[in-house]
Amino acid sequence: MSEKRVCLGKIVGVHGIKGEVKVKSYTVVDKDIASYGTLEDKTATKHFNLKVTGHSKDLLRVKVLGVEDRTAAAPLIGTELYAPRGVLPEIKAEEEYYETDLVGLKVLDAEKKEVAKVTGFYNFGAGDILEIKLKSGRTEMLPFNKGYVPEINLEEGYIIVASTGMVFIEDEEGSKEC
Repeated sequence: MSEKRVCLGKIVGVHGIKGEVKVKSYTVVDKDIASYGTLEDKTATKHFNLKVTGHSKDLLRVKVLGVEDRTAAAPLIGTELYAPRGVLPEIKAEEEYYETDLVGLKVLDAEKKEVAKVTGFYNFGAGDILEIKLKSGRTEMLPFNKGYVPEINLEEGYIIVASTGMVFIEDEEGSKEC
């Protein structure tokens, strides 16, 4: 499990009596979730081979190899489905990123001093949000847009947070806070 993995979807329900599950796909084309080979759960202990059988409203109906009835499918509800980062296509557009590539990056202030690390990436419906952990241990959330994050350098492993977007002050121990 040393390679980065990407969550491609989540099993959110069961469909019928023959073991089909409902999957919320996070891929651009929802049915492509089955084209990335064997997927894993969050702990990488369970493996899933998927076959898309149709749609149920905005969810996919999926057959999981080895799951033959509703009783076997029900415990899978809530399972997130992960693929190794390496099986995903390379991003060709500028300013597009896989979320997993941002997590772990250093967060630098406008003077290029490290102030935090990126610990999460979320979208609760109002836009993308980065979670950062400051050197003090405190976590903060900030919008993931050009106003707050004007520069991303994946090759060198950092993002820059604009001083206009966040104000960092020194705490008693000298680490920067916002």
